[in-house]
Amino acid sequence: MAKKKSAPQAKTAEPQKTEKKLKVSNAISARHILCEKHSKILNAIAELKKNMRFDKVAENYSEDKPKLGGNLGKLNRGSMAGPFQEAAFALPESTCDKPVYTDPPVKTKYGYHIIMVEKRY
Repeated sequence: MAKKKSAPQAKTAEPQKTEKKLKVSNAISARHILCEKHSKILNAIAELKKNMRFDKVAENYSEDKPKLGGNLGKLNRGSMAGPFQEAAFALPESTCDKPVYTDPPVKTKYGYHIIMVEKRY
């Protein structure tokens, strides 16, 4: 029997005390770290777990928009690759100082992504 793949879970440097309902939104402002190689994205996650700022880790590891700290700007629902969109809209808002991000990384045709959401619209 094939093992069902579970959805990526959000990780944060500090455990969350209570789980809030996410605001229903049709757009988000997001950042990501994109790496083609799985080993490289795992190194980026290791840096995040050491409480490094998300934008600084993106500058050092991301292969997409590193100079912008991985900033993707405002993204509308329906404009992203399926797995990326599903994971991104499941995340709560967070900051680069205390990011809540996807762990394990999200796999798309572009590579592996670590995603965080800064604002929900």
